[in-house]
Amino acid sequence: MMDAERATDAPGQGAQPSAHGGRLLSPAAYEKIAAEVAKYPADQKQAAVMAALAIGQSEMGWMSPEVIEDVARTLSMPPIAVHEVATFYTMYNTTPVGRFKLTVCTNLPCALRHADRAAHYLQRVLGIGFGQTTADGDFTLREGECMGACADAPVLLVNDTRMESFCDETKLDALLAELRAKAPSVKPGNRVDLAGVA
Repeated sequence: MMDAERATDAPGQGAQPSAHGGRLLSPAAYEKIAAEVAKYPADQKQAAVMAALAIGQSEMGWMSPEVIEDVARTLSMPPIAVHEVATFYTMYNTTPVGRFKLTVCTNLPCALRHADRAAHYLQRVLGIGFGQTTADGDFTLREGECMGACADAPVLLVNDTRMESFCDETKLDALLAELRAKAPSVKPGNRVDLAGVA
């Protein structure tokens, strides 16, 4: 493996320019971004910024400053404007994350149904606090805002794509065991297709 490739994949490292003419993402990613841009009037391509960030994160695992700048160049936007979007929404990872990002809702409805117990249990079992990643790189634990599933409280999101409801210790143990079994095949920070997994 070349040093530039290793630096791109290493947690905590900024993205390195690739063999794609100094651009950071793959040609397929830029094609996806172009398809998103095409949904808007030509003079409003910045409207595709959220989709472009999601595409960049899906490929790179997190939104490093270099990837944010690359998205800004692609959309002809000031980098600070893209940075503001990336840091406003919690679905964008502006720091490296583990293979599985677990975001626990701690807003009032979930709190009233013992989200604190679920959060403390995960912290104890994983040995990390909010905003931290396990030493093996498998799990990052985050605190989240309302996820719109108050009737199912407490809830958590796995990699921003799969919601787990009624999170008690038994359910959390089963979830962690399932994700640990998948961990060897998942690149840190990348979205993983968790559809169809019970």
